[in-house]
Amino acid sequence: MHPNAVLRYRPIQEREACKYLLRVAEDPKNFLHHGRHFLGATIIRVSYGIDVDKHKDTDYLGIAEAALAIFSQAFLPGKYLVESFPILRYLPSFMPGADFKREAAKWYPVVREMRDLPWEAATTALREGNATPSMASGLLERMSHLDEKAAAEQEEYSKNAIASAYAGGADTTLSTLQTFYIAMASFPEVQKRAQAELDAVVGPHRLPTFADKHDLPYIAAIIKECFRWRPVVPLGIVHSSLEEDEYNGYRIPARSAVVSNPWAYVRDPNLYEDPEAFRPERFLKDGKLDHNVQDPAAIVFGYGRRICPGRHFAEGSIYAVVSGILHTMSIEAPLDEHTQPIRLADHVKMTHGVLSYPEPFDCIIKPRSPEAEMLIRTSLSEDVTTL
Repeated sequence: MHPNAVLRYRPIQEREACKYLLRVAEDPKNFLHHGRHFLGATIIRVSYGIDVDKHKDTDYLGIAEAALAIFSQAFLPGKYLVESFPILRYLPSFMPGADFKREAAKWYPVVREMRDLPWEAATTALREGNATPSMASGLLERMSHLDEKAAAEQEEYSKNAIASAYAGGADTTLSTLQTFYIAMASFPEVQKRAQAELDAVVGPHRLPTFADKHDLPYIAAIIKECFRWRPVVPLGIVHSSLEEDEYNGYRIPARSAVVSNPWAYVRDPNLYEDPEAFRPERFLKDGKLDHNVQDPAAIVFGYGRRICPGRHFAEGSIYAVVSGILHTMSIEAPLDEHTQPIRLADHVKMTHGVLSYPEPFDCIIKPRSPEAEMLIRTSLSEDVTTL
C-alpha cells in the first residue's frame, strides 16, 4: 500500500484506536485481547468495509487468526522434506513423508474461508448499495467495467491480494504492540519521557492525532526501538534466487533457498550500540530523529519485491495506539509474591515460528488520571470523519 494511499485510512485508524483505549480503560486485564481486536478490526474495515463490532454473527477476527496460525507453521524454513527434495510432491498423501499433503488438505478450507467470506460480504454490500469505501469496494467497482472473462481473472487476483493484507495486518502487528507493553512496564523512565513529550505537544484536552506525529520524535523513536528490539519475523521469509549470484566470495546457485536473518541485523553492534538494551534515544540527535541511524523498518518488513506491502499502514496503526496509550494510561510491571515489580524484559520469552510473539504476560494498566479517562470517553463520542 503506497504511503499516500494510507493517508485516506487514517481516520479509521484513529477511530479504532480510540475504541481500543476505552476497552483497555474498562477491562485492562484483557489488554492483549483488546490489541488483537483493534488491529484486526482496523484492517478488516479498511480491506472490506466491514465493521466487526456491527457484524458479530461472523467471527472475521477468528478466521484471520486461524489462517495466520497455518501460515506460521507452513512457512517455517526446513519443516518439510519436500522443500529439499521437490520430487516428494508426487508421493500419495497416505505415504510416509507426505504429511505436508495431509496437513495442506486440512488447512485449505480454513485459508479459503479467510479469502472468500469477507470478499463475499463486501460484494453483497456493494450489490445492495450499502457498501462503505474500502480496498474491496474500490476493486469491485473497477471490475464492473470489464468484460466477464477479464473481470473473473481480476477477481481472483484481487481476492488473493486483499486476503494477504487481511491475514498479515490482522495479527502480525500485535507482536509489536505486545513488545511495547513489555518495554513500558520494564523501563518506566522511557514511559515518563514519552508522556512528558505528549503533555507538552498535545496537552490534556485532546488525544494525539497523526497531525502531531512530526512533533513527537520520542514517540517515533519508541516505535522504531520496538520494531528493532523484538522483530516479528526474526528469520524473515524464505526467498529463492532467480539466477546465479555471488556474495563476498560465496557462490549462490540459481533457485537456491535464501533465508535472511533480521534478528541478527537488528542486533549488529556496528549499527546499534548495546543492541540488547531498549534505548529509543539511539534514534535521536539534538531532540530530533537521526536519519543517519539505520531505520529498523527497512529490515523487519522484508526486502525487494517481497517487502511487506502493508508496512506503512502497520506503522500508522502502531503510532495511533501507542501515542494514545501513553497519553492516557500508565503501564506498570506486575508484582511477584514479595510485592516486587517483575522485570518483564527479563522474563517474557518470544515464541518460535515464522512469526514470533511474546509469550502471555500480565501488566498493570490504569488511566493516568480521571481527566484522562474522561478524555477517552468524550473523544469516542465525537464524530470522526469517515472515508
